[in-house]
Amino acid sequence: MSIDKILAISGKPGLYELKLQTRTGFVAESLTDGKKITVGLRSNVSLLSEISVYTYNGEVRLAEVFRAIATKEGNGPALSHKEDNATLDAYFREVLPEFDEDRVYASDIKKILNWYNMLQPKGLVTKEEAAAPAAVTAEAPAETEEVKAEE
Repeated sequence: MSIDKILAISGKPGLYELKLQTRTGFVAESLTDGKKITVGLRSNVSLLSEISVYTYNGEVRLAEVFRAIATKEGNGPALSHKEDNATLDAYFREVLPEFDEDRVYASDIKKILNWYNMLQPKGLVTKEEAAAPAAVTAEAPAETEEVKAEE
């Protein structure tokens, strides 16, 4: 899952991909229409990779919630964010049973489902785990060689 460069910009609809950082802010491209905009440092911007959802046991990263939705839907689109609040609450309870309903509002659930439905057709969310970093895979063969040497 590669939502590391996906942004939500307060006051602007939709999601944006970070393209270029500048001294005075950055350039972002809209995922819906492909238009590039410049955003100043004073704008309230959130990286999707840094957002979490409250649960009774702590917090769950948004990427994990997206993965749970993708698993439930077989990598297909999720329920529309325009459904009534009771339907959205029941759906989200299936996806993330332990979410804290006192701290996660219907507006949050709508936003999460809307974001998922924007990212899913572009292949940015899947039910598979993200690929392991190259450094981790490079260490695995070295450990195997050490075990062989000890034998």
